[in-house]
Amino acid sequence: MKISVFGAGYVGAVSASCLASDGHHVVAVDPDQNKIKPLLEGKSPIVEPGLEDLIQGGIKSGRLDATSDVERAVLGSDLSLICVGTPSLPDGSLNTQYLDRVAREIGATLKLKSSFHSVVVRSTCLPGTTEAVVIPALEAASGMKAGEGFGIAYLPEFLRESTAIEDYYDPGVIVFGFKDEMTLHRLREMHGHLDRPKFEVDIKTAEGIKYTNNAWHALKISFANEVGNILSNAGIDSHVAFEILCADKRLNISPAYMKPGFAFGGSCLPKDLRALISMSRRQGLPVPLLEATLSANEIQINRAYSMIAQHGQRKVGFVGLSFKPGTDDLRESPLVELAERLYGRGFQIRIFDPNIRMNRLTGANESFVRSRLPHLADLLNEDIGPVLEDSDIIVVGNRAEMNGALSRVPAGVPIIDLVRLEAGRRSQGNYHGICW
Repeated sequence: MKISVFGAGYVGAVSASCLASDGHHVVAVDPDQNKIKPLLEGKSPIVEPGLEDLIQGGIKSGRLDATSDVERAVLGSDLSLICVGTPSLPDGSLNTQYLDRVAREIGATLKLKSSFHSVVVRSTCLPGTTEAVVIPALEAASGMKAGEGFGIAYLPEFLRESTAIEDYYDPGVIVFGFKDEMTLHRLREMHGHLDRPKFEVDIKTAEGIKYTNNAWHALKISFANEVGNILSNAGIDSHVAFEILCADKRLNISPAYMKPGFAFGGSCLPKDLRALISMSRRQGLPVPLLEATLSANEIQINRAYSMIAQHGQRKVGFVGLSFKPGTDDLRESPLVELAERLYGRGFQIRIFDPNIRMNRLTGANESFVRSRLPHLADLLNEDIGPVLEDSDIIVVGNRAEMNGALSRVPAGVPIIDLVRLEAGRRSQGNYHGICW
C-alpha cells in the first residue's frame, strides 16, 4: 500500500518506519525541515531504540521517503495517517489547530484525486474530535462527503516511549474506529500480519478507548505510589506486596470489577478503604487518590438518585437490595443507601430481593436491619410482580432477578438500570443505563 504519514514526530516517525519495514511505500510529511532532513539522511529525528536502523532500512530500500510537499504526498498515496500533536491548552483542553490545518491541507488535495483516498487519524484526541474538527475541515476543503467521497477512520496508538517498536509489533489490542468499508479494509490489510486481538468500532468509541487506556495507566501508577508510601511507612516492602497483588490473575489483574455500573459496597471494600485512609492520616501521608475513591463512590449513588428524582415519579420499585446478587448482606449496600435517601424524601418504595426475607434474616444482617432499617418489612415484597406492575419507575440493582421479567414492566414506565440488563443496550426512550 502507498501511505502518507502526516507528522514526523514521535508517533509519526515510528509509524512511518514500521510501515516501510512491513513492505509499504511510505512518505513522511512535515513542514519542519529539521525533521525531514534527518529522515532523508537515514537518521532518527527522535531518540528511540532501534528506530534509526528501521529508518536506514526504509531509505535504502526506497520504501521510505520524506517531504514537506502535502500535494505530492497525498496524490502519491492511497491512505494518509494523521499523527500531528494535540498539546494541552492552558485550561487543560486540547489544542486541535494542527489537526484542523492538516485536514484542510489534505482536503484541498483530495479535489485533485480521482481515486478513493482514506484519511486515518492517529493523533490522540477526545471523543468526538474527528467528527467535530477533522471531518468538517476535510469536507470543507474537498467539497466531498466523509465516507463517500473519501474514507475516514480513527486508529489509536498504544506506543510507549523507549519500547515503541516492540509495542508496534506486539500491541495488547488493535482498534479500528471506522466509518466506511474501504478504509476498514485497508486498515485490516495494514495489520493483517499482526496476530493480536482486533476490535472494529465506531470512530468516537475508538477515540474514547485511547483515553480510557491512558487514564487507567495513570491511575495505576498513582495507586501504586500512594499505597506504596503507606506500606513503606509501616515497614513493609511495597514491591513484594505489589508483586503478590499482580500474581492474582483471577481478580487483581483481570476483567473482574472492570465493568462500569453502580457503586461498590459490602462488608469489606468501604470499611477497609476507610481504615487505610485513617492509617495514612496517622502517618501524616496525603492520599488524595484513595480519598477520592470514596468520593467517587458517593457520586455514583448521587447520580442514581438524580436519575430517579428527575422523572418526578413518587412510586419507586427496587429489584435487588443486597450489595450484590447471590447474598443477603445489606451492610453498606449502595442500594440500601439509595432506597433510604428516597424513602427519607417521601418516595413510596417497593422492594423485591429473593435473598432478603424478614423471617429468614439472622446474625449481623438481622441486627443491621433491626437497628438501621426497622421499616424494611413494610417495603419488602415476596414476589417481583407487584413491584414491576405497581411502580411508576423501576430501579434494577440485580440483573439475575430481572431475567425474563422485563416484559412485565408496563409500557411507558421508566427503567433505571444500574447493572446493565442486556449487553449492548444503551439509554434510549424509557430505558436509562447509569453510565451507558
